Formats: sequence, structure tokens, C-alpha cells
Amino acid sequence: MHFLKSFFLRLRGPTQRSLARQLRQLQNELTAAREAIGRIEMRQTVQASDLAAAEFRVFSQFGEDGIIQRILRSVGPTPQTFVEFGVQDYEEANTRFLLIQRNWAGLVIDGSAENMKRLRSREIYWQRSLKAVEAFITRENINELIAGAGFTGEIGLLSIDIDGNDYWVWEQIECVSPVVVVCEYNSLFGARATVTTPYDPAFRREKAHYSNLYFGASLAALVSLGRKKGYELVGCNSAGNNAFFVRRDRLGADLPARSSADVYVAARFRESRDPSGALTFLERSAAFALIADLPVFDPVRQKTTSLAEAQNAPD
Repeated sequence: MHFLKSFFLRLRGPTQRSLARQLRQLQNELTAAREAIGRIEMRQTVQASDLAAAEFRVFSQFGEDGIIQRILRSVGPTPQTFVEFGVQDYEEANTRFLLIQRNWAGLVIDGSAENMKRLRSREIYWQRSLKAVEAFITRENINELIAGAGFTGEIGLLSIDIDGNDYWVWEQIECVSPVVVVCEYNSLFGARATVTTPYDPAFRREKAHYSNLYFGASLAALVSLGRKKGYELVGCNSAGNNAFFVRRDRLGADLPARSSADVYVAARFRESRDPSGALTFLERSAAFALIADLPVFDPVRQKTTSLAEAQNAPD
């Protein structure tokens, strides 16, 4: 598809316009095909007995589309509204399937004005009930951003993926009470340690450490926070980067609360970088060594230590 774009841009006149129309048609057909596959897979896998078996991908990065459908079936009727932040231009997102296939309404937030401008220029924006807000999210402004866009009280789903202050921002959210929460975790932080990067309102993953690996919170830290806020962990995706929580009053027998030790998944994708920003594809142990001495905060013990020390600390 990228080759076709570059090819027709080199052409001029009627030929270029014709190829442009054909390219748009191909893109529309591809989107329609992906949506059709998603509808079929939703009917086939929504009965799955565990989250990994329910995975399918239409618009999500990995199998989150299927997992969310499985969870929603378990929790029963919910408000058909969502809030998701850290969405880039919303081409790949955890809530887009809900927007398109289930006709949910929602709010998306991203720090890039260009990303939000691009989203607002697409058909999906006027065809659906969607609000796009450009803002750099902090724990100080998150409630104002959400409530200011008209979302308060109970909502169906909240998805958090900002590659940094995820723990601190979720901790602060009070203006909405989601039934389901999806939050990214950093699997390099391990299965046991309850740690997060220390709060910094200006935190940017690419600036915090050149490796691009120092960000976010451990699964155990998110589980601890979730329980304080009335949520229980129900599982993780097989890719090892997203955790799924259900508000305690909506848990069902077919989707019980799980511990972080039971469902933790170590990510296999390789996103390490060198100081110039080039991918280095390091395996887990080498990737961990790059950030082992960096500081992390344990909100349970109220203590700052290195990541290596936190992982070796007794329970």
C-alpha cells in the first residue's frame, strides 16, 4: 500500500487522479474486509472460556478487540461510552472496534495536534459520535480533560496507554467510573515488583532513556492500584503489554478475579533502541540490563529504588 502511494504521487494529471481513486477504493475495501472478519470472529470467540482464546485483531494492536468483546459479554449491559488516550491518529486503537461495530460514543486524547487534526479530517469522525482532543496528559489535568469533553459518571470502558505516567494518571481519575479498564503495563518491570516510573508531569518515554524501555508501571503495581479503586484484574493479552480490569461490582463467575502472578505475560516483542534511535531488537535479558539501574518508585512500600533492587526485594 505504501508503494502504491509513492508510485501515484510521481504521476501527473488524469492518471494520478485515477490511481488515487483506485487507491482509496482499495483502502475502503480493506477496511470493510477487516470489519467483516471482526464481526465473524466476534460471534465465534465471544464464548471463549479464557481471554487468550478470545483474542482477535481488527483495529487493536494485538488481540485486544476480541478480549474486550469477551469481557463485555461477561459484565452485561454497560453504558456504550468510552475514553481512550494515547491513540496517535486512532488508526490502531482499543476502542475503534466498539465505535465502528457497536456504535459506541467516545472521547480520544493524544498529545499530537497533528494526529488529532488527521483524525478529525476522516469520515469516521462525522459518521460516529467521537470527540478528539489534543492535550499532553498529566495527573493534574486528566479529570478536567475528560469532564470538559462531556464524559462523567459511569462509562463502559477506559483505555490507558501513554507510555509513561499511566499509573499516576489512572490513580487520579475520579470524574468517570468505567466498568472495564484496559491499561498498558511494562513487562520488563517483572511479575512481582510493585513499581512505576517516578511521577514527572513532563515525562516522555523517548527522552527518559534512549533505550525506549523505561516507562510505565509493572503489572503488580497496577493490580494494587486497581484494587484500591475497586477493580480486579481478569487477565492480560498474549502479547504481554495490556492488562484488563473489571469493576468489582460487575465481576461474574465466568470471569473471576486473577492475581498478577497467575496471568502475567512476559512480552516477546523487541522495541529496544540505541542512542541514535535505531531499533536493536534485544532479547529480554539484554533489554533489562539497559534499565536495571534506573530509579523506580514502589507505591506500596513508598520507596524509590533501582529496578534491579526492586525485582530482587523479598515479598
